[in-house]
Amino acid sequence: MSRSTTRRRGSRDGTLGRLEALAATDPHLRIVDLDGNFGEAAALSAGFAHARGTVIVTLDGDGQNDPADIPRLLARLEDGFDVVSGRRVERREAFLSRVLPSRVANWLIARATGVPVYDCGCGLKAYRREVVVGAQLPRGMNRFLPAILGVDPSRVAEVPVRDRPRGGGQSHYGLERGFVVCRDLVALPLLVRRRARTRALARTLGTTGAVLTGVGLAALASALVRPGTHGIALAATLAALLAAAAGRAIGHNVDRFVTAQEEGVFRVRGVV
Repeated sequence: MSRSTTRRRGSRDGTLGRLEALAATDPHLRIVDLDGNFGEAAALSAGFAHARGTVIVTLDGDGQNDPADIPRLLARLEDGFDVVSGRRVERREAFLSRVLPSRVANWLIARATGVPVYDCGCGLKAYRREVVVGAQLPRGMNRFLPAILGVDPSRVAEVPVRDRPRGGGQSHYGLERGFVVCRDLVALPLLVRRRARTRALARTLGTTGAVLTGVGLAALASALVRPGTHGIALAATLAALLAAAAGRAIGHNVDRFVTAQEEGVFRVRGVV
């Protein structure tokens, strides 16, 4: 008999009461109640940690994912894949503010990691248990599932699924999230391919960023006192500042990843 795990993200919308009522009539339903709103990445990590089945299926609680599509994902798992991700067709969202930024971000993620998933934002996914055991996802890193798990790209499949109108809640994603994705994406290939887990790397990258910032500012200062060098100094300054920003972003995300593995990303109030 399959066992269902439902996780709650510290919300105060009455979800817990409704879930408890369902659990009273369904012995296979387990509710993981988190001690605060730690975000979606932490909620997924908690669900992974408390699930007991050999296959774990995730889907959003706003009704956009259709549970009727789950058998299609399971069928692809039986073909030998470790992860099967849904790919929403005929999306029912604004093209410019939601669909287009999502497509660009997904293309960048696929190119950076080599994992052939082009709708990372789809909450409907199926995993073999061994792929997600021990996963501790820092805030926001759920955007990069399944790539952030370090799964072999050849073991990942994608299947078309329905996209239904949102039944509750509201989206917190938009154009501004594209900049956040780009910032975090800089570190993703390193986390996926090297599985870097040392603070030494984060500190080295942070220090390198600080040094490059200093070099850029020094070049700019030199241009102000030496006529005829403005163009070269400006180019050097921009290059140094861009490299510094990339280094600091990578260092910051490596540090967040390491902290998540060492300290965890959620606290559980109780399991029903």
